[in-house]
Amino acid sequence: MSSLSTFWIGARPKTLPAAIAPVVVATAYAGEDWNPRNALTALIVAVSLQIAVNYSNDYSDGIRGTDRDRVGPTRLVASGLATAKSVKAAAFISFGFAIIAGSLLALTTSLWLFLIGALAIIAAWSYTGGARPYGYRGLGEVSVFIFFGLVATIGTYFVQTESVDLMITLFAVAMGSMACCILLLNNIRDRQGDEASGKRTLSVRIGSKMSVNLYSLFMMVALAIFLLFVEVPWNFLALPLFPLLFSIRREILSNKLIRALELTGKFQMIYALALSLALIVSRG
Repeated sequence: MSSLSTFWIGARPKTLPAAIAPVVVATAYAGEDWNPRNALTALIVAVSLQIAVNYSNDYSDGIRGTDRDRVGPTRLVASGLATAKSVKAAAFISFGFAIIAGSLLALTTSLWLFLIGALAIIAAWSYTGGARPYGYRGLGEVSVFIFFGLVATIGTYFVQTESVDLMITLFAVAMGSMACCILLLNNIRDRQGDEASGKRTLSVRIGSKMSVNLYSLFMMVALAIFLLFVEVPWNFLALPLFPLLFSIRREILSNKLIRALELTGKFQMIYALALSLALIVSRG
C-alpha cells in the first residue's frame, strides 16, 4: 500500500460530510449575497480541520494504546501502517492549511476569526491529545456541536454576508445535531473498548441504550428545524429523508453500527443538499 493511499485512509474520508454540509447550507442561505471565494475558503478550513482532527485522534489514541482493540476504520498508528511521528506531522500539516485559509478569511472580514480559529484548533487537538483530553471525559459531543455545528455554519454565513440572524443559528443547530449523531454512533461502536481502556466517552457514561435515544433526539431536532422553519411547501423536501432515517435505525437495532455510521454521514449530506435546495427555490 502506497504512502498516499495509507494517509488517505487515515484522513477518514467518510467523515468529511460533517465538514462539508455546514458550508453548503450556509452558502445556500446566503443567497444572492454569497461570496464564491469566501465560501470556498471556508470549505478548505472546515475540511482541513476535520482531517486534522482525524489524524490527531489517530496519533493520540495510538500512542496511548486506546486504539489497540478498535473495531472501526483502520487506525494508522495502532495498526502499524504509519509511524506516530508521521501521523502527527500529517495532523500539523492539515492544521496548517486550516490556519492559512482561516487567516485569509479573518483579514478580509473580522479579526475575531483569529480567536475563534485558535479555539477550534485547541479543541481539535485536545479532544484526545494533551495531558487531560476532554474526549476521554464525555465532552466530545459538546465540542462537535459547537465547532462542527454552530461555528462552521454561522462562520461560513458570516464570512459571506458579515451578518448573523436567527435562521442561520437554527440551521447551525441542525448541523451540530447531526454531527453529534456521527460521534455518538462512533462511540457506541467503540464503547466496550473505550471503557476497558479508561476512555469515558458519553456513550460509556450513559450506556448504549441512552446513547441511541440521544441519537434519535438529535435527528428529530434536525428534522423539526427543516419542517418548521423552511417556507411551505418547500419544507416538504425533508420528507424523503424519513425512509433513510428508518433504514439507519434498523441498522442500529441490528447492531450494524459501522453501516449505520456510514449512512448517518450520507444522511447529513443529503439533508444539507435538500435544505439548500429548499432555501434556493423558496426565494425563486
